[in-house]
Amino acid sequence: MNQAMSWPFIRLYLLALLYFSANAILNVMIPLQGKAWGASSTSIGLIMGAYMFTTMFFRPWAGRIIQKHGPVKVLRLILVINGIALILYTITGFSGYLVARILQGVSTAFFSMSLQIGIIDALPEKERSQGISFYSLFTYIPGILGPLLALALWQSGGMNFFTITMIAIAIITGMFGYSVKVERTGDSQTLPAEQGAGLLKSYAQLVRNPFLFQCSLLMLTASMVFGATTAFIPVYAFSLPQGNAGIYLAIQASVVVIARYTLRKRIPSDAQWRSSLMMGMMLILAFAAGSISYSIHGGAVFFYAGAVLMGAAQAIIYPTLTTFLSFVLPQTDRNVLIGLFIATADLGVSLGGAVMGPVADLTSYSWMYMFCALLAGVMTLAAYDRRKWFRAGKQAEELRHPEQIH
Repeated sequence: MNQAMSWPFIRLYLLALLYFSANAILNVMIPLQGKAWGASSTSIGLIMGAYMFTTMFFRPWAGRIIQKHGPVKVLRLILVINGIALILYTITGFSGYLVARILQGVSTAFFSMSLQIGIIDALPEKERSQGISFYSLFTYIPGILGPLLALALWQSGGMNFFTITMIAIAIITGMFGYSVKVERTGDSQTLPAEQGAGLLKSYAQLVRNPFLFQCSLLMLTASMVFGATTAFIPVYAFSLPQGNAGIYLAIQASVVVIARYTLRKRIPSDAQWRSSLMMGMMLILAFAAGSISYSIHGGAVFFYAGAVLMGAAQAIIYPTLTTFLSFVLPQTDRNVLIGLFIATADLGVSLGGAVMGPVADLTSYSWMYMFCALLAGVMTLAAYDRRKWFRAGKQAEELRHPEQIH
C-alpha cells in the first residue's frame, strides 16, 4: 500500500489545505486594501514580505524545537497563534496588518516544519518525494478559489464577510488540527537535538555544504520571483486590458495542483542531482516572468501564459530540491538544515515584496517583472554543475552510510 496516500497522511494534507486557505485570500486582500488606503508599492511589499521574512527567521529554531519536542505538541500551540493572527486582520488597520503578518509568519514557520518533518520521518525513502509533493499540492489548492473569493469579498464593498471568513477558517483549522496525529513509521528516525550541530554551526552549512548552498541559491532566486508575483499581481492586473488577478492566480494555482498530482511519481526521490531538470525549470521561470512583463504590451494572452509557466515552475522546483536535500544532508542535523533551506525560500518570497516594491516604484511593474526574468535566467547557470554534484553525491552517501566504507 502507498503510505503517502493513507488516511493519516491525507489528514495532514487536509490540515495544510485549511491552514493555507487564509493566505490565498489575504494575498489578494492586503494589496487591494493597501492601495485603497493610499499605501505605496514599497509599503505593500514590506507588509507582504514581513510574513515570509518572519517565517524565515524562525524556521531554523522551528526545526530544532520540533526535533526536541515532536511535531504534534508544537503544532497544537501554533494553531492557537495562527487563529489570533487571523482575527487580528479583522479588527485593525493597515499598520495592524504588520503585527498580524508577523504573528502569522511565526506560526507558519512551525506549522510547515511540523508537517514536513513529520512526513519525512514517517514515510519510507522511496515514497518521501510523493509525501512532500502531496503536502505542497494541498497548500496550493486554496489558491484556485481563494483569489476569486477575495475579489468577490472586495467587490462586495464591506468587510463583514471578510471578518466572518477569517474567523471561520481560524476555528475550523484549530479544531481539525487538534485531532491530527503524526507517527514515525518509516525508514527515518529523528535523533535527539543534542546530537545535532549547534544552530550557529548550522548557519555556516549554508556556505560550507555544497548541496545546501546550491539548492538554497536556486530556491532563493525562484522564491523572489514567486514573491513578487504574489505581492503585486493583484495591483498590476488593473493596468492590463482584460487582466484579472483572480483568474491569473487561479490558473497558476491550478497548474501547480495538476502538475504536482500528475508528476508526483516522476519527481526524483534519490540522491542524484539532475542538472537538465533544474536548468529547464529556471528557464521556464524566466519565461514566465518575461511573459508577465510583456503582457502590458502584448495583452492578456501573455499575462495568462505567464500564469501557466509560473505554476509549472512552482510545482517542480520546491519538492525536487527538498527531496534531494532530505537524502544528501547529514541525518544528525537534517531537520535543522532543511529548516535553513526552507528559510531561504521564505527569504526569497519576502525579498520579492520588499525589494521588488521599490523597483516597481522607481520604474514600473512591467520592468520589475523583466528584472525578475533576468534573475531567473542567470540562475540556469547555477543549476549546471554535473561533475561537482557527482563528487558531492558520493561524499553524501559516505556521510550517510559510513559503515559501508572499507
